[in-house]
Amino acid sequence: MTSGAPRQVLSQRIAAQLEERILLGRIAAGARLDEVALARSFGVSRTPIREALQSVVARGLAVRLPYRGVLVSEISPDRIDQLFEAMGEIEALCGRFAAERMTPEERTALRAQHAEMSVLAGAGDAEGYEAANTRLHQIIYAGSHNADFAEMAEAMRLRLSPFRRSQLADAPRMDRSDAEHARIVAAIVGGDGLAAESALRRHLLSAAQTMREKWRTLRAEPVPPRSRAS
Repeated sequence: MTSGAPRQVLSQRIAAQLEERILLGRIAAGARLDEVALARSFGVSRTPIREALQSVVARGLAVRLPYRGVLVSEISPDRIDQLFEAMGEIEALCGRFAAERMTPEERTALRAQHAEMSVLAGAGDAEGYEAANTRLHQIIYAGSHNADFAEMAEAMRLRLSPFRRSQLADAPRMDRSDAEHARIVAAIVGGDGLAAESALRRHLLSAAQTMREKWRTLRAEPVPPRSRAS
C-alpha cells in the first residue's frame, strides 16, 4: 500500500482491512491497536492510521480507553443479533414510508438499482454488489421522506457495514440477498407499506443469521440459542 493515494481513501482501505481482521478473529478481542506498529505494518504515516482507527471505533469493533489506547472489542453472536435487529426495525419503517411516499421517479430509480444489483450478483461481483446494495438502501431511506429516520438508518448502516460486507462476500448469500431485495422492491413500487416493512425486517434477520453462521465457522464456536423471539 502506498502513501500516494488520497488520504481519505487510504484511511478507508486501512479501516476495511482492520475490520476484516477483527471479524475473522485474526486480531483478538482485547488486543491493542497501536498506531506506530500499524503505521509501520501498512507503510504509511500515523495520520491515516489515526483516521482508520476512528472509523473502527465508530463502528463498535474497538474502544478507545484512557491511558490504554484503542482495544479490540469482544463481539458476540448475540451482539450481532442486536445490531441487525435494530437495523431491521429502522429499515422496516423506512420501507413502509417509502412505499407510501416515493415519487414515480424514485420508484423508477429503485427498480433500476435492483436491476443493476441482479446483474452484479449473477456475475459474482461481491465488491460491486456491496456498493450497489448500499445505494439501494439509501434510495429507500431517502424515499421515506423522513429526514430523521433516514439519518438514523444511515448511521446504523455505517456501523453495520463491516458485518454486511463480510456476509455479502459469499455467492450463495448474494443470491439470497438479491431475491430478498426483489420482494422488497416489488412491495415498495407496488405501494404496499406493510409488505415492504415485513420484507425489510425479514431481510435483516436473514443477514444476521448468515453472519452468525459465518461467525461460527470462522471462530469454530457453537452458535448459542437466541434469547428472544425473532
